[in-house]
Amino acid sequence: MPIIGLIILGAAAGFIATRLMKTDTDLITTIVIGILGALAAGTVLRVLLALTGWAAGFVGAVLGAMALIWLWQTYVRGR
Repeated sequence: MPIIGLIILGAAAGFIATRLMKTDTDLITTIVIGILGALAAGTVLRVLLALTGWAAGFVGAVLGAMALIWLWQTYVRGR
């Protein structure tokens, strides 16, 4: 099923991209452009999400630690 979905998504994306770029291509070329674009963008986005997912977790951990330090300084240490 993912391959059929990729072909349909690629055909739609290729159609939109060729119209936005004002390129006159036949149906097969439009579908191939869309599929290759979907593969390339999907790969890049997965890599970026993996990296930003780790970075987001790290930033979240730092912010959580900072919040706990602030709470400790404000309510526990301040007494």
